[in-house]
Amino acid sequence: MKTIDIEPLVALRHQLHQHPELSGQEAKTAAAIINFLKVYNPDQIVSGLGGDGVLAIYNGSQSGPTVTVRCELDALPIQEINDDLPYKSSINGISHKCGHDGHMAMVAGLADLLNKNKPAKGRVILLFQPAEETGEGAQRILEDPKFDDFRPDYIFALHNLPGYKTNQILIKEDVFAAASKGLIVNLEGKTSHAAEPQNGVSPAKALTGIVNQWTSINSDNLPMKTFGITTVVHAQLGERAFGVSPGKAHVMATLRTYDNEDLQLMTQRALDIAKNEAAELKLAINHSETEVFSATFNETSCVDYIKNAAIYHNFEYVMMDDPFRWSEDFGLFTQKYKGAMFGLGIGENQPDLHNPDYDFPDEVIPTGVKMFYSIINQILNN
Repeated sequence: MKTIDIEPLVALRHQLHQHPELSGQEAKTAAAIINFLKVYNPDQIVSGLGGDGVLAIYNGSQSGPTVTVRCELDALPIQEINDDLPYKSSINGISHKCGHDGHMAMVAGLADLLNKNKPAKGRVILLFQPAEETGEGAQRILEDPKFDDFRPDYIFALHNLPGYKTNQILIKEDVFAAASKGLIVNLEGKTSHAAEPQNGVSPAKALTGIVNQWTSINSDNLPMKTFGITTVVHAQLGERAFGVSPGKAHVMATLRTYDNEDLQLMTQRALDIAKNEAAELKLAINHSETEVFSATFNETSCVDYIKNAAIYHNFEYVMMDDPFRWSEDFGLFTQKYKGAMFGLGIGENQPDLHNPDYDFPDEVIPTGVKMFYSIINQILNN
């Protein structure tokens, strides 16, 4: 394959790292990506997709399938502590601690290769997706009418993985990453004086009951097909006022499983528990959901393309036994189109994702570019 010019990709990654933007606020990141892509003469650039999403299209000389390679634009609300980085985040409290800057650099690296060697047939679309961290971006892309003309036949993505050997490729058929959602329940009774709690209705007992019971919602006590876990992440009763018996409370939990139907089963059990506790004390109750992620499903033939690419480049690959427990909104794409996500090891001693000292290692950028380019060649140039 063509030689990968690594220097502009590293420079792009450092630029993106230094100027991170949160989900739904990626306008400057998108602009930087567009400026970079223009150098490599895509046949078309589409911007403002699903918010700040960007497409770069490279057409083949003959009709054929559309292969999309997707990455993410957004950063996280985490303060970076890597003071020795010359490209340290310049935005207080925001940084690229999931490696999306590296993901963008790898997908952008395909632009040079595709400019020099257009696919024999079909077309390649480079998709830079907003708002992955909140689980909203993929849905916005899919619902945007501008996406209708660019719907893929195949779609691929990767995620970098600390804790695994550098350049190791992690592969799995069927479910690759978990489904999850955030569940929020609000309880309302009646506030009273702390000296006269009998004149009010405190949700304290209900809150305690919900927390205790939610933590036991799992595959041991539900007829689930796969693993499941409920993690209470936040709870609040009243305010810090010693003269007040509280009338309001709320509790939040993350529900996580490998199966979308199991996630609905867990949700219903959690809500039944909350409603029963509220009813016992005659509390008003309402709930909402946030950061909802479908399970990421990998289609078998697409997994074969990934494996073949790893073999071609002599990258060590591992066929995983179990899915990852983290979630990715890429699963919404693979519910509709043939596709797969794979993992890319970045070093066994690297800080974990979402840690304040994490930094994507530049040396694996060529690995991601090579993997994607080989996958594209298998589909469009054979």
